[in-house]
Amino acid sequence: MTLWHRRAALATVGAALGLFLVAGSAAAYPPGVGILGQSRSCTSCHKSDGPWSDEARTIIDVLDAKTRRSLKGSDGVFQIEVARGERRTVLTLIGRLPGDAEPPRRHAWLYVDPGQISTSALSKFAPGWDVNLPMSCRIAGDKVEGYEGAHLTVLPMTVRPTDAAHDAELELQVMLTRGEVVKGEGEKGLVSNFFLRKVRLKVVEP
Repeated sequence: MTLWHRRAALATVGAALGLFLVAGSAAAYPPGVGILGQSRSCTSCHKSDGPWSDEARTIIDVLDAKTRRSLKGSDGVFQIEVARGERRTVLTLIGRLPGDAEPPRRHAWLYVDPGQISTSALSKFAPGWDVNLPMSCRIAGDKVEGYEGAHLTVLPMTVRPTDAAHDAELELQVMLTRGEVVKGEGEKGLVSNFFLRKVRLKVVEP
């Protein structure tokens, strides 16, 4: 196991522990929309008026974990195709190109099925799909080949379509942040910018 994989495994465990610790609180963080809340997006609680709004310098990508190739299609939508009952791991890559006077310190992201937000389900991921890490909030500092000098975070996510899974469309909600949020007052203390990407889940039948 490489050092990168060890760090990724530790991050996954840490994220799972974080979900456990906040399960009893309505003020969940990372984004409550992915745990207990029914907010439509991160902007329900946080402003998106930080200095990192320019799309050209913002890095948001979903890569195949084996090939490291982007899964973005010509329409700008990321497509994750998986054979029913099998697993596929992708990498969520978020960051900024070098040159910011003050780059974001943390990157938060969430894969969410909009149709699940208003439900009481703990997971807001697409129904019928197993997933191990649909959200995270990670301090920048990861290194990825081809992105030298960029301020990045990267973590693996493994998905598996069960017998009940169907093709689905997700939102990848991303926030670049700096500062510390004031508990119960999401618009104070945190400088942030919000971004949205589309992700298609496609079941490949055997």
